[in-house]
Amino acid sequence: MIVKSNFHLLYYKKIMDINNYQQLMEKAIAYLENEFKWMQVWRATTWLVESLNVDVGYWPTKMNWVALITTLDHSTIKIEPWDKSSSKHITNAIYEANLWVWVDDQGSQILVKVPQLTQERREQIAKNIKSMWEDTKWNIRRIRQDAMNDTKKSFNSKEISEDEHKANESNIDELTKKMNAKVDEMVKAKSEEVMKV
Repeated sequence: MIVKSNFHLLYYKKIMDINNYQQLMEKAIAYLENEFKWMQVWRATTWLVESLNVDVGYWPTKMNWVALITTLDHSTIKIEPWDKSSSKHITNAIYEANLWVWVDDQGSQILVKVPQLTQERREQIAKNIKSMWEDTKWNIRRIRQDAMNDTKKSFNSKEISEDEHKANESNIDELTKKMNAKVDEMVKAKSEEVMKV
C-alpha cells in the first residue's frame, strides 16, 4: 500500500509540474496583455487613469478612490475630484505617468484630451509591439526549455519511464505551440489596430 501511494504522489507531481509551466507561460502572456492595454492611449477610456496613484494624505491612493472618472467622448476623459483641493495632485499623477495626453485642470474638474495618433507615432508603437512579441516568445521558449530539462532529469534518474518522458515532451511541445499561437494572434490584432486608427 505504501509503494502504491508513493507512486501515485510521484505521478501526480509530474502532471502538476507541467501545469506549473503552463501557468508561467500564461503569466508571460498576461503581462503582454497588460502592456497592450496601456498602449491604447489614442482612445479615451476611464482605465487609462483610474489606476494611477495620486499622492494625497499620507500614502498614494488610486485615482478612482479620489475622483469620479467618466468619458465625454472618444477623445476626452473627465475627472471630478471628490475633494477639489486634490486636483493639483491628480494632475501631477497624470503628467508623471507619461500617457501622451493633454491635461486641462479647471479646478472643479480636470479634462484629459487624448490626441489622435500621427503616422510616426503609429510606427513607433508598431515597433514596440514587435519588441514585446519577441520578448514574450523568448520567455515562452525559456519556460519550455526548463520543462524539457525537468522531464529529462526525471527520466535520467529513473523516476519516470521512457514512454512517460516522451509523453511529457509531446505535451510540452503542444502547450508551447498553443501559447505561441495565442501570442501571435494577439500581436497581429494589436498591430492592425494601431495602423488603422
